[in-house]
Amino acid sequence: MVQFHIQTDSEIPASTQLFNQIRFAIASRQFPPGHRLPSTRQLAMQTGLHRNTISKVYRQLENTGLVEAQAGSGIYVRAQGHEGGSKLKSPILNEYPLANRIVQESMDQLLGQGCTLNQARELFLAEIDWRLRCSARVVVTAPAEDIGVGELMAKELEQALRIPIQLVAMEELATFLDQISSGTVITSRYFIGQAEFIAAPRSVRVIPVDIYDYGQEIQLVTGLPKDSYLGLVSLSPGMLRSTEVIIHSIRGEDLLVMTALLSDAYKINSIVRSARTIFCDQPSFATVKAAINAAREDIIRPPQLICSENYIGSKSINLLKRELGLG
Repeated sequence: MVQFHIQTDSEIPASTQLFNQIRFAIASRQFPPGHRLPSTRQLAMQTGLHRNTISKVYRQLENTGLVEAQAGSGIYVRAQGHEGGSKLKSPILNEYPLANRIVQESMDQLLGQGCTLNQARELFLAEIDWRLRCSARVVVTAPAEDIGVGELMAKELEQALRIPIQLVAMEELATFLDQISSGTVITSRYFIGQAEFIAAPRSVRVIPVDIYDYGQEIQLVTGLPKDSYLGLVSLSPGMLRSTEVIIHSIRGEDLLVMTALLSDAYKINSIVRSARTIFCDQPSFATVKAAINAAREDIIRPPQLICSENYIGSKSINLLKRELGLG
């Protein structure tokens, strides 16, 4: 069970702390699609927050498109994109034994609505053709203020999928999509609501990716001695902001957290000379390591440098390969 930590004496509003932690749990798939979120009563008991505050956070999550309320049942994580199910053909039934049932149920539903077999065949072929055309152009999107996380996703996807990936700022996505006939838009669950809203009236599909859950890193943060200096270096300002809030929620004022963008050499050098531990992403690793080596004569004990796993979770990579027809 995911545990939420709220620092009640913090300058960061309790609702912001809870919102960021739940959004992280969804984005890292600790709360997978279809997962029922704890009731407001359960969260109130766990966090000490008022149920009205928790209800406000749930409404905010619903407005971003991450969850949906089901009357009389609760709040559930939304399934998006490929999570609604995929269409499989009979030659691979041995590998996917449930495929036959999925196809049969889909056919039964179409026939039940009055479709003929020929019409159903045309619908299936049109869907397959559309998906193939979408797979020919793959776009990663993120808000302009956090285009760094888009660069991170694009680099990882190009390396893993071995296909060209275009990076388009969210603010320019509508104009870009109007110029293409079909395509696939990939983004983090953090931004899925906005991306789906833009893509809805256009001939594209949107696929959310799950991020790495950073379980090992969170465990290390939990075990750091009080008053330790912790450095965070990333290509993405959004990642730095979210990570800082989550670490604050776990440890409060126990740790002094310093952050730096990959492009800010001055701050990186300051972190290297002060921090006990430094977390960085893959693109930042070489720069931070070089800064540590350059400062070795000036520091008594070099900081422990921990390079996190890829931003995108491995399961999402494998699902994307299937969805894009790459394996």
